[in-house]
Amino acid sequence: MTSLPSAADTLAVHRPVASLSADEARRIALRAQGFLGAPDRRAGVRGVLRATGAVQLDTISVLARSHELVPYARLGAVGRPAVEAAYWSSDADGSPHAFEYWSHAACILPVEEWPHFAFRRRAYRDRPHWHHDLPQAAYDKVIAQLTAEGPLTASELGGAKNGGEWWDWSETKIAVERALMYGEVVCTSRRGWKRVYDLAERAIPAPLLHDALDDQACLRELVGQAGRALGVGTRSDLADYHRIKGESFDSVIADTGLVPVEVEGWAKPAWADPEALSTPPRGRHRTTLLSPFDSLIWERARTERIFRFTHRLEAYTPKAKRLYGYFAMPVLAGGKLVGRVDPARSGDTLVARHVALGGDLPGSPGPAKSVAATAAALAEAARWVGCTEVRVEHMTQPELRPALTAELAAALNSV
Repeated sequence: MTSLPSAADTLAVHRPVASLSADEARRIALRAQGFLGAPDRRAGVRGVLRATGAVQLDTISVLARSHELVPYARLGAVGRPAVEAAYWSSDADGSPHAFEYWSHAACILPVEEWPHFAFRRRAYRDRPHWHHDLPQAAYDKVIAQLTAEGPLTASELGGAKNGGEWWDWSETKIAVERALMYGEVVCTSRRGWKRVYDLAERAIPAPLLHDALDDQACLRELVGQAGRALGVGTRSDLADYHRIKGESFDSVIADTGLVPVEVEGWAKPAWADPEALSTPPRGRHRTTLLSPFDSLIWERARTERIFRFTHRLEAYTPKAKRLYGYFAMPVLAGGKLVGRVDPARSGDTLVARHVALGGDLPGSPGPAKSVAATAAALAEAARWVGCTEVRVEHMTQPELRPALTAELAAALNSV
């Protein structure tokens, strides 16, 4: 048996081909994620999905759901119906552009990535009980119903709940979710917030409908894709992108095409996309609010390392212990994270329930320098969701309220 390289082996052969400053690494990461340079508007939402490789889904909806906020942050005011259509509509021949599966979390993925997740489907099949006992007859019934009737939601299959708490799934829901994990069933659209299930053999284009890639080939493809999407990253950054185990990363990194680099201030070795190293990142920076689930910042240790900014989603933190709010969204401007806004909506008013200007780690932007960018980000977000006013409630720096109010008025009145 051939032994796989250990983490120590991987690091031992890490001979950097380039040295990057912290600023260069940050700019490479921003360009790779679509926040630096002119956005590819012709490619649109689907281009964002292909470039990032995964757009995380989440139930929380404040301004909009996270999978809508991700293309908005990169492209600007894309209509929300257009975002949904870009993800879920099919070509004239019925071929989907995307499917939903377990990547970093539950994510929308480009349909071309279906073969790369064969390793995960095989792993799920090797754990047949998946925390729930299920009669084979219940599984077979779901498959037979989808075969006969076409795409259906869990409710249309017979109901998702047993009547208990939200996790008290019915046999039907357990069966169809198991089939989804195995790859016999696929979700290529949502109706409202409900998954629409179909047979993979019917929904996935024939050239992609295979598990021909062995585990190593799948992992190699996904680590390489993570490297292109991040531009530059450490072992944990790259492995975390699609939730790949560290030892699996170690076994394939040498064959991904990513190159070893060292980055100023990074305590751990890193790898970069060689194409990202070939051209200095230049262009205009986006000013925008970011979803906490955006792939630019979803790995918190990476966010602190690159942006000198601490960010935690506080939706599941008891209200009394929250520092910045239920769904505090970082403000990106000039390639830096310059503050936080916890938004809400009240009629045609976007409510900034809490505004915290500046960063919180040494080297991050100061509060006063963040006023104009935060106002611009709030005004653009308000227009995107159809609000005509912005109301600021609590501020961490109340002495800056007059300046923020003035900047907001100017931004809302600008064309």
